[in-house]
Amino acid sequence: MKTTSIVTLAALMLVACGEPEKMEEPVVDNGPNLTYPETRKVDQTDDYFGTAVTDEYRWLENDTAPDVEQWVKDQNKVTFDYLHQLAGRDKIKARYSELFDYEKVSSPYKVGDNYFFYKNSGLQNQSVIYKQRGLDGEPEVFIDPNALSADGTITVDLAGASDDDKYMAITQHEAGSDWTQIRVMNIETGKETGDTLRWVKFGGAAWHNDGFFYSRYPKPAAGQEFSATNEDHQVYYHKLGDPQSKDQLIYRNAENLNLYHWCSVTEDNAYLILYAAAGTDGYECYFKDLSKPGWEFTPLFTGFSNKSSVLHHQDGRFLVQTDIDAPKYRVVSIDPKNTAKDAWIEVIPQKEHLLEGASTGGGKLFATYLENASNRVYKMNMDGSGVEEVKLPDNTGSAGGFGAKMEDKTLYYTFTSFTYPSTIYMYDIESGESTVFNRPNVKFKPEDYESKQVFYKSKDGTEVPMFIVHKKGLELDGNNPTLLYGYGGFNVSLTPYFSTSNIILLENGGVYAVANLRGGGEFGEDWHKGGMLADKQNVFDDFIAAAETLINKGYTSSDKLAIAGGSNGGLLVGACMAQRPELFKVAFPAVGVMDMLRYHRFTVGGAWIPEFGCADSSKVQFDYLHAYSPLHNLKEGVDYPATMVTTADHDDRVVPAHSFKFAARLQACHSGSDPVIIRIQEKAGHGAGKPTAVTIEEQADKWAFMFNNMGVELK
Repeated sequence: MKTTSIVTLAALMLVACGEPEKMEEPVVDNGPNLTYPETRKVDQTDDYFGTAVTDEYRWLENDTAPDVEQWVKDQNKVTFDYLHQLAGRDKIKARYSELFDYEKVSSPYKVGDNYFFYKNSGLQNQSVIYKQRGLDGEPEVFIDPNALSADGTITVDLAGASDDDKYMAITQHEAGSDWTQIRVMNIETGKETGDTLRWVKFGGAAWHNDGFFYSRYPKPAAGQEFSATNEDHQVYYHKLGDPQSKDQLIYRNAENLNLYHWCSVTEDNAYLILYAAAGTDGYECYFKDLSKPGWEFTPLFTGFSNKSSVLHHQDGRFLVQTDIDAPKYRVVSIDPKNTAKDAWIEVIPQKEHLLEGASTGGGKLFATYLENASNRVYKMNMDGSGVEEVKLPDNTGSAGGFGAKMEDKTLYYTFTSFTYPSTIYMYDIESGESTVFNRPNVKFKPEDYESKQVFYKSKDGTEVPMFIVHKKGLELDGNNPTLLYGYGGFNVSLTPYFSTSNIILLENGGVYAVANLRGGGEFGEDWHKGGMLADKQNVFDDFIAAAETLINKGYTSSDKLAIAGGSNGGLLVGACMAQRPELFKVAFPAVGVMDMLRYHRFTVGGAWIPEFGCADSSKVQFDYLHAYSPLHNLKEGVDYPATMVTTADHDDRVVPAHSFKFAARLQACHSGSDPVIIRIQEKAGHGAGKPTAVTIEEQADKWAFMFNNMGVELK
């Protein structure tokens, strides 16, 4: 398997609303605990298929306007003044710092005779990238991102090595933005070559000959870098040593500027594989024989209803993972000279459980399955014969990393679970033996805790799984502080994972629960489709039923139950607290999609239309979006849960306007005395690459907010 850039699309134009009015000085009293800055309202009403919808906080969409910047400062002052005086916050921060202070090492990445790996000594803001000659060589720093910014807000990642193992492409992000710079370093000297590529988003470097393919957008207008709609994604080829202005345009679809493109090169350098997506669900696939001149691509899969990816090319055939006629996925072999479906050869047929991923390495094919949201991995010959299960440390957990070059003898994979810190194993491909390569030393006792999986019925009778983690011997008296987490969208699967932050909850007699909601990918495409578009309400029903199950089984009560989720999960939390405010004591909607009528107008929001639908497209889609949109379903005079909305000023995936407008509306509607605040992180984005120091502060604030509003005393 050749190391190339694989894009994950996971995944809102500025609209003027007349002359801004002057910010008023008075504050609004919302109970005995807090006073919130007054958020002015504007006269803005839109017509959607005969339904008038007010948008009185639209001015908050312009996040670079002086009055919005002042609003952010005013809100943050209220928020941080409150958070920093909470009982036990300093104790939580000290304990979390202790828990987080352990050496973290990534799996090694082999390039020629060198191995690259990431290592964080414990509390460094960013992990340092090291290089060493052979597995027994002396490590030396290749890149230290901490030296690039005093506050740790610059992140650097390896994006792949050249075919001759002489150069390494790296990607750099600043302040959490999705915008990426690609630069190139000489592996031997550790010095940069001077190649710098800008305005890259959702892509990396796919090497071929003396350069690489990459995807980029045109340069955005000044001042709109983090909010304007991203259009016209193009594929270029960059030759080492050339300025970006000389890069060769390889592919552009002038007829559809809303498409996203990414590419890879097969390990044998025979083909360039090009993908085109209309959004985050389904994509097309094309290929080009690199031995022939020109840039004409041959379609392999067309239309945006399916997801098919080329895994490998060998002996004149493509090995492809696809959901065509297989909602739980299968692997087929396809001849590039005859791509008709009736000529495909099935290598791995669809089975009972979801084929989460397939990869190659050491002359073998690896298949990773999800069985009730935990991984099982199988090794087999390239034709699918000789299947052997890879023995993992536990039957409940998550494993990843089963890929290598065809000539490699070993690979490295990671295993983790709720009580099992991420451990790296070295796997002998021929013998199938695993040995511990790196086991972290976390300052807690995993044997004191247990995790289980339960199934419960949702509103329509659908069986939904949920993981529950707590200290052994927990009393089911309905009085345990509990955090319920969910996502439920974009075909994303939630599997067991280790979190040092959650130890804070568990050590204080708490319960951590993860619900595998519809909309996710845990059980294949049917499960995903059961929670998207007009069926999105199923996701909220599943989450609400999970909360009711935790209460009915005695784990907790409404007075001790918190819900959390980020991005699409922030939408989940916002919708559920609007629909059932009495069910939860605390809510943590993070970087959420809160305005479902206008989300597609900003940055990459248009890519989510296949998942959500679009309020501008039809009355049917407007009706179901308007029915659950968190912003539009908050009602005046309602006692909402204690809520801490979180966002960041450089989030250019889910722009902060969503959280700004939701928080303003929530503060205006809330009738209770529990705090409803917004925490706006400066110089941060959607979440990736956040400095350790910032993460520690955020988690201390979260747990202190939750425990104080539940009346829980720290142990």
